[in-house]
Amino acid sequence: MSIHTFRARGFWPFFYTQFCGAFNDNVFKNAIGILIAYKAYSIGGISPEQMVSLSGGIFILPFFLFSAIAGQMADKYSKPKLIRFVKALEIAIMIMGMIGFIHENLTLLLVALFLMGLHSTLFGPVKYSILPHLLQSDELITGNAYVETGTFIAILLGSILGVQLITMQGGALITGTAVILIAVIGFLVSLSIKHIAPVFPELKINLNPLTTSIEIMGITRRVDSIFNSILGISWFWFIGIALLSIIPVYCKDFLHARESVVTLFLVLFSVGIGVGSILCERLSFKRTELGLVPIGSFGLSLFTFDLFLAGQPMAISSGELMTVADFLSTHYGIRISLDVFLLSVSGGFFTVPLYTFIQQRSQKEIRSRVIAGNNISNAFFMVVSSLFLAALYHFKYSYPQIFLIFSIMNALVAIYIYTIIPEFMLRFMAWSLTNILYRLKVTGRENLPLEGPFVIACNHVTFIDGLVIASGCPRPARFVMYYKYFDMPFMSRIFKDSKVIPIAGAHEDPAVMNAAFDKIAAELEDGEVVCIFPEGKLTHDGTMHEFRPGIEKIIERTPVPVVPACLNGLWGSYFSKKYRGNERRPFKRKWSRISLEFGAPIPPEEVSTERLFEVIRTMKVDES
Repeated sequence: MSIHTFRARGFWPFFYTQFCGAFNDNVFKNAIGILIAYKAYSIGGISPEQMVSLSGGIFILPFFLFSAIAGQMADKYSKPKLIRFVKALEIAIMIMGMIGFIHENLTLLLVALFLMGLHSTLFGPVKYSILPHLLQSDELITGNAYVETGTFIAILLGSILGVQLITMQGGALITGTAVILIAVIGFLVSLSIKHIAPVFPELKINLNPLTTSIEIMGITRRVDSIFNSILGISWFWFIGIALLSIIPVYCKDFLHARESVVTLFLVLFSVGIGVGSILCERLSFKRTELGLVPIGSFGLSLFTFDLFLAGQPMAISSGELMTVADFLSTHYGIRISLDVFLLSVSGGFFTVPLYTFIQQRSQKEIRSRVIAGNNISNAFFMVVSSLFLAALYHFKYSYPQIFLIFSIMNALVAIYIYTIIPEFMLRFMAWSLTNILYRLKVTGRENLPLEGPFVIACNHVTFIDGLVIASGCPRPARFVMYYKYFDMPFMSRIFKDSKVIPIAGAHEDPAVMNAAFDKIAAELEDGEVVCIFPEGKLTHDGTMHEFRPGIEKIIERTPVPVVPACLNGLWGSYFSKKYRGNERRPFKRKWSRISLEFGAPIPPEEVSTERLFEVIRTMKVDES
């Protein structure tokens, strides 16, 4: 998507406003973190390591307490007006922070940190719920990639600036002045965000945090796929907040490195998230690709585990802390740096598809509250993560041991999630199939309605046609499949959890056939997409077989448009019946180009087996 298009839709004023907010958060947070870690600031005898961890929890706590109220406000009031109110509040908080820095008053700084968390809590539901108002549906994955990249670049620059400013001569005054200036710039930029009318102005706001949080979490559970995506994002932040909290003390006490190495790691982490987000946008081809999520989770475990394997670095004989040059000259420096970078790239792969999926699948009247529910869940996981990390410090676990614990925990959670929610793995299989084993070219995707029910009718070439179509279709589809495939023990569970509809011929099992038509009608009435193969069987010679009349029965019962689709290039592959499983080189056609074409939708009153057959036949390439 072009930069000009985003500018025309008013995306950039919002982008820079949220950039300034994330930038200021991290200047402030990291300045406090350096004061605690390197000047041993403490309250009540708490160790500096625990103070660093607990300060992260203090910033996150408002998300847990007030996200529900923030979500209601974002649905009730105009989002741009709410943003301006929040940015004005930020200026007042930063004035308090400046006083705390000048007087080196840790208590006042922590109060300001809590209030900055409140500021971010109020901004959070607006940040993601406003994007569908500024962008088209097929632009959301790009918009989210830009926002995630911008956010982590802001984290990077803010982290660097926070460390550099607070360690300068007169750093307290300089840092306090900087955070006020950044807040003012953010407010001024927010004035350019275009007007957006409230989506639910009659909503009555419940100011009770407990009852409102329970209500909003109930809203997030209405759609299982949305709730599961929220849990996935929350788990990422459980891991991420712990790793970010570890960095300052890990560098000082374990790597024996200066603040500049802390900055290096924050650079790698932020740039990695940005690179992962952009790669995700490129590999998704402007659609929400949940198949990239398992790649991200695998990378999180793999590179965290390698941080454990890197082990204890050698002590520096001079007793001085290492500079960046010293660190990168060691045998372990580059390895640890690569682990941090690739771990964060994996994070970009993990989060961008999930955020986009939540935005697309949430109804606009409740979208802000769904985002607020996501923030509540994230905050809960992050607070628990901070407490868990503090407990690991208390029981004297070493830093490699902590990395190992998080790596194993992430692997176990990933296995559990992908076992109970096979959609992620199915999407991963579909993405891998059409981007690694084959090279899929999709044309006519603009013919697929972005909303409302419709039927995809496609020729049937191989056993993997459903995976290819799932990869090429931006919306999830309910596939109609021959019922005897459900007899396979392992695949049966996957088919059921993926809401595949089993069907049988009228002469085989009339009850199964009637149940299939009932289920198809129910899915279409719910606004879903259904995909059928009108031939009713795989081709044996590469040509199309006569279409069965089932499609006409479906449309007669539930009149919806039918999108004709055609697969080309798969005949002769291992998954087709050309060789009947006797091909000695089953994957000799790997990396070959295949294509999926979607034709113009046919109105329900014009649907017939004869017309569908002729339309798809004209799209078919002779492969016999």
